Amino acid sequence: MGCRRLQPPTQPCTSIEAVVARQLCTGCGICAALEPDRYRMGDVFDFGRRPFVRDGAPPATGAALRACPGIELAHDFARDDPALIGELTDAWGPVRAVFEGHASDEAIRFAGSSGGATTALSAYAIERGGFAGVVHTAARADVAYLNETVVSRDRAGLMRGTGSRYAPSSPCDELGRLLDAEGPHLFVGKPCDVAALARAGRERPELARAVGLTIAFFCAGTPSTRGTLELLAREGVEVDRLAELRYRGNGWPGRWTASLGGTDQPRARELSYEESWGFLQRYRQWRCYICPDHTGEFADIAVGDPWYRAIEPDAPGSSLILARTARGLRFVEQAAAAGYLTLTAEDAALLPRSQPGLLKARGALWARLLGLRLMRAPRPRYRGMPMFRFWLTELGPIERFREIAATIKRVFTKRLRRPVAMSERCADRKDCKRGAP
Repeated sequence: MGCRRLQPPTQPCTSIEAVVARQLCTGCGICAALEPDRYRMGDVFDFGRRPFVRDGAPPATGAALRACPGIELAHDFARDDPALIGELTDAWGPVRAVFEGHASDEAIRFAGSSGGATTALSAYAIERGGFAGVVHTAARADVAYLNETVVSRDRAGLMRGTGSRYAPSSPCDELGRLLDAEGPHLFVGKPCDVAALARAGRERPELARAVGLTIAFFCAGTPSTRGTLELLAREGVEVDRLAELRYRGNGWPGRWTASLGGTDQPRARELSYEESWGFLQRYRQWRCYICPDHTGEFADIAVGDPWYRAIEPDAPGSSLILARTARGLRFVEQAAAAGYLTLTAEDAALLPRSQPGLLKARGALWARLLGLRLMRAPRPRYRGMPMFRFWLTELGPIERFREIAATIKRVFTKRLRRPVAMSERCADRKDCKRGAP
């Protein structure tokens, strides 16, 4: 059903290089962590973060391919576990509890994308929870519109990473550093990043032991660097003068804010969350269009926005918090008891009410995969993630046909049946300004 059964002109996805060329790569960076002598991560202007083979690299060991979330995702949890909320399992994966809450610290709550729950949990981990550090993504200090993986060991480092980063990131690429670290680390990433870590943990048990907890944030896809730079250009922002770029935060849901530096007084250009995401979402990588996991189904804890109600202007932030595993639930409860997290509600219905469009997206995915299969184009393999029933119940007849037809069209417009050459760009400010070849 996956890459291995494709017929010419396609080729089997039997290597990381083929996964990248067939546009199935998520950009997570797990390949660079498991085979660092062979792969390094770089930015591809139109696609996102991608692995590149180092000069003189040794042959691939296969470890990276076996951990790659771009070609396969599979659930193996016990669906009859009485601790799970059964009515959520098919559509949302394993869930033990659904909370609404926020960071108890008002500075964290204000800076966070929603209620600052992820940062609050991270602060508890390193200050009271016995964790040695937190692996997460932050803006690069030298190029504000690019990201880098960081390991924070204090609150100041965590605050640097507040607010969403709607730009390519590879938080798994630094996981190899944790193997020699003293004490477990908390890992924060996109759903695909956490899924990659879970798969890698089966490949390298010592890596699983080095990560004591995983937190995923809800994700609707990763826009390319081109998207950010074209938005900056549209708003008249000169990248050479860009001092800071925030996509959300500093209020809920926060504003896209480009802060300028230079000899004159710094100025800022601002857009609402709806305006900025409405522009950026058009630049999402292809793999995000065929992803079944937008809510971190492989994480211990997942955090998103409680969109079930209208948000008043300048409303204080609030977070939707899913405890997916026993250790995740225990950690949330401990952070709340320690005063880091304020839980205001516990209700399983908050999840489907907050993300009603994701049920339709699950059904649309079945249609997209069918379209790829009909065109013999590469597609991932998903197991234990039901889709067909939602295609029947959440989409009307016209929508079902439209999704299949649109996917067939994309096979041609995105060249999905033939390999795409990746040219590394955005390694520095100068390359980004020139753009893709």
